[in-house]
Amino acid sequence: MARSKEFEVNEVLDKAIQLFWAQGYEKTSMQDLVEYMGIHRRSIYDTFGDKHALFMKALQRYESKQTNKMSFLMDTQKPIKEIIRVLFESTIRNEGQPIGCFLVNSGVELGVLDPEVASLVNESYLRTEEFLRNLVLEGQQKGEIKADVDPEVISHYLMNAWVGIRTLVKTTTDQQKLTNIMDMTLSVLD
Repeated sequence: MARSKEFEVNEVLDKAIQLFWAQGYEKTSMQDLVEYMGIHRRSIYDTFGDKHALFMKALQRYESKQTNKMSFLMDTQKPIKEIIRVLFESTIRNEGQPIGCFLVNSGVELGVLDPEVASLVNESYLRTEEFLRNLVLEGQQKGEIKADVDPEVISHYLMNAWVGIRTLVKTTTDQQKLTNIMDMTLSVLD
């Protein structure tokens, strides 16, 4: 008779996200995962596969949660510039989370070495650029964003700036500096 799982898969996957996010892929051992996730090594292998497979599932879950947050923001009916500002501010004021962005950190650490990670990160970036482009288009239609900016070009610019801030937060604690960068970046929409 097969044993039933004594854990909720998404709960332990969220713990794996936290550990990989804080330590990175290479510095996280299977023993670290066993201890942090609070489940047996065999359960990790049986449920998720090897360390790389677990990492990919964690990265996919994180990306899915981020996409859901962006969709939720879209549904709030806030002014478009405010929605974009909230995205940037969530990076600067990431209370209770490891520093930076798990997706960006993973792309920087493994993107050149691991085609599977590179592909997932790139697909996520493209979806985010599309989200930003759609926000800019909606903002232009509502008269909130100037009409003479190219939504495609601005979405690339905003994405690049957002990734830059998500990287910079790992090396500076100067909140004013980060806020100034965000303000300057978002001024292109005025």
